[in-house]
Amino acid sequence: MARRPLPRILSSGTASLTRGRDLARTAADNATDVLHPLLVIGRGLRVLAGTGRRRWAQTPKDKRGPALFLGAACALAVGLVPYGPLIALITLMAAAAWHGRDRTPVKTGPGDAETERLGSLYEALVPYFSIPEDPNPLFAHGGDWEQAFGDYAFDEAGRVTRLRIRYPAYFTDGEAGSRARIEALLHAKSGRGREYLFEWDEEGNQLDLRVLAALPTGVGAQPFVTSPGESVLGFTDATGVRRTLPVVEGDERRDMPPVIWRTGPRSTEPHLLAVGQPGGGTSTLLRSLALQALGQGGDVLIVEGGASGEYACLAGRAGVLAVECGTVGAQATLEWAARETERRLIATHRAREAGRPAPEDTRRPLWLLLDRAGVLAHLAASEGRPDPLERLQVPLRHGRAASVTVVVAEQFDHLELLHDAVWQHTRARVVLGQASAGQITDVLGLPPHTTPPVQPAPGRGYARLGTGPVHRLQVPATPDPYDDGAHPDHRQAVLDLLPERQAPTPGDDADRAVPDRPYQVLRARHVAAPAGRVPEPDTAQTPEVAAEAP
Repeated sequence: MARRPLPRILSSGTASLTRGRDLARTAADNATDVLHPLLVIGRGLRVLAGTGRRRWAQTPKDKRGPALFLGAACALAVGLVPYGPLIALITLMAAAAWHGRDRTPVKTGPGDAETERLGSLYEALVPYFSIPEDPNPLFAHGGDWEQAFGDYAFDEAGRVTRLRIRYPAYFTDGEAGSRARIEALLHAKSGRGREYLFEWDEEGNQLDLRVLAALPTGVGAQPFVTSPGESVLGFTDATGVRRTLPVVEGDERRDMPPVIWRTGPRSTEPHLLAVGQPGGGTSTLLRSLALQALGQGGDVLIVEGGASGEYACLAGRAGVLAVECGTVGAQATLEWAARETERRLIATHRAREAGRPAPEDTRRPLWLLLDRAGVLAHLAASEGRPDPLERLQVPLRHGRAASVTVVVAEQFDHLELLHDAVWQHTRARVVLGQASAGQITDVLGLPPHTTPPVQPAPGRGYARLGTGPVHRLQVPATPDPYDDGAHPDHRQAVLDLLPERQAPTPGDDADRAVPDRPYQVLRARHVAAPAGRVPEPDTAQTPEVAAEAP
């Protein structure tokens, strides 16, 4: 039997039906709010009627006649009294409202299981918050936990989600070790597997414990609404920053609090160091910063020590000067970056002396991104070559004035291979992936105020800008678009943000990106360069630059 087609109102009027249901639901909600007193009185009348029927059924048959006579006499007396019927009606309505009220019991205190959990927390804190010399201890074995705990809340499983602890004034809350012991104890006793925020009030001798929700991981690469010189490292808690950005998470638009890193001549933290475990998300962070820099019209140089092809999607793109993987190419690229920084400083200084604005090519942002630079240092030492990271001293020291930004990403296992200049001049720090509290403290300089997650998502970690506080961080999902294991929507978002490919220059390898923009002002030597190496720039200047030189 052939299936009959749906009526037109059902096939073409779905939107109208949905809108009609929403309007009907809204009208019903509003009517319920307006008629709520009448509903309460009606429920009370029903309760009174049921009570009257039960009383009448319980009355013996020989006493029902006198009861009816007594009721009729009372009704007659009320009717003869002035304003009697009105008073009787008001009394009936009041009784109905009283019996029809909501009698849902309100929970005013913790249950037995919650009380036991609070008591165990109290007993566990006694050795840390008490001394024998205290004549009236706040924490004592067998004491009352209600004097020390307040503002508590629990989840459905009975675990603590919020707790305020009062502790004695003699507790050494100014020492990081003492605070760390208390935080570790509360983390273990309150339930592992969750992230806790600890807020110490040294002036009021109070500690607030709060369970934090997991940071969203569905925000992918996209054009962020930022000013020139601002880069989004990731997103954090709403209480940590005072700014939000409109982002798209899946099909939903929402405002999220970002961690903004400001670069350029007015930045106080012009360079960044990102440290993590394998798979922690440091390469994702570098790709995100590269896409944001290219979107703001900057130039990008990428040096990849791992040679894993994580940045192959950027090779040959407009604004990407080079993507180097070998020690020879990395040495030449970093040497060029050092000379380019010096050239920018000289050109800017001469323009200021002449009372003119700095040239446009010196104000164009230049980003130098190094991923696993310690591997290049190890390979160069094994080949008897100088350390390529030594060339980073000039961009790190003078990059802020020359609009040069250096970002170094390294793993925990190779931190000892980093040059001292990297540790000295990278005041913005990021730790991604699974790491202990000690490792996070060694990199950021301060311990985090939250417990590290047991199994962090890729791109999850902590960030600290200069001497500021430590923020939880979730890097936007920016995978390698050529990675088949990544989410298809996130891969497509990265492809949409990539600039157009540049036509290869005749005589150059089409598979490599060669920094051609700087050679508009610096002329290369007319000698054959080794294979895989960027031609070393000559100190001779073009006529345009030579005309300005003294």
